[in-house]
Amino acid sequence: MDIILVPGLWLDASSWDTVTPALEAAGHRVRPLTMPGVGAPASVSADIGMQDWVDAVVAEIDASAGQVVLVGHSGGGNVVWGAAEARPDRIARVVFVDTVPPPDGGQISEFEVVDGVIPFPGWDSFDEPDVSDLDAAVREAWAARTHSVPAKVPTDPIRLDGTARHAVPVTLLMGLMDDAAFRAAVSQWGPYGAEFEAIADSEVVRLGSGHWPQFSTPDALAQALVAAIR
Repeated sequence: MDIILVPGLWLDASSWDTVTPALEAAGHRVRPLTMPGVGAPASVSADIGMQDWVDAVVAEIDASAGQVVLVGHSGGGNVVWGAAEARPDRIARVVFVDTVPPPDGGQISEFEVVDGVIPFPGWDSFDEPDVSDLDAAVREAWAARTHSVPAKVPTDPIRLDGTARHAVPVTLLMGLMDDAAFRAAVSQWGPYGAEFEAIADSEVVRLGSGHWPQFSTPDALAQALVAAIR
C-alpha cells in the first residue's frame, strides 16, 4: 500500500522519519511530503493557500498505481480530508494524527504573521497537555528544524464540495481521548460533530501522548499506524 504522510504546520517530510521504518517493514511504500511554500519567503509563498496543499496531495495520489492511505498530522488533517473529497475512490483509509476531520469552510487556526510568513510560534504558545511529553532536548532539536508556512494557509478555509469523502474509512489516532470520550466531546463541536457523524466507517484510538507523538512516542505511533492501515 502507498502511504502518503502529510505533516502539520512548520514541519517537513523529515518529521515522519521516526515512523517510516516500521511502515516500510510492514511492507508499505511510504511517501512523506513537504508542502508547497514551507520555508519559503513571502515573495515566493504569499499566494499559496490551502487548496494548493490539497492539490499537492491529489497529485501524489494520481501518481500512485493503486489505492493509497492518507495520514495527516495536526493541520495536515485538513489537507488530507480535502484530498479525500477530491479522490474518494482512490483512498483506502484516512488516518488523522491528533486532529479531526474539518467541515466545509473549516480552518486550522490563526497565528502571528512575521515578514509575510508564519514562523513557528514556540512551544510555550501551546496548551500544556499538548507539549507535556516533549522534553527539553526534543523541544530544542525540533524548534531548530521548523520552517515558516505561507501566511494564508492556517486561516484559509478548506473547500469540501460534495459528500463523497464520508464513504472513506477513517481512523483518528488521538493523543489523550479514547473512542467514547472523543465521540462524547465531538458531539458538542457543532459543524465538526456533524462532519464526524457523517463518516460511515470511523474508529478512534487513544495514543496516550501529547500533540506530537512522532517526537514523544514514535514507536507507539508507528505501531498504531501499522494497525490502522489494513
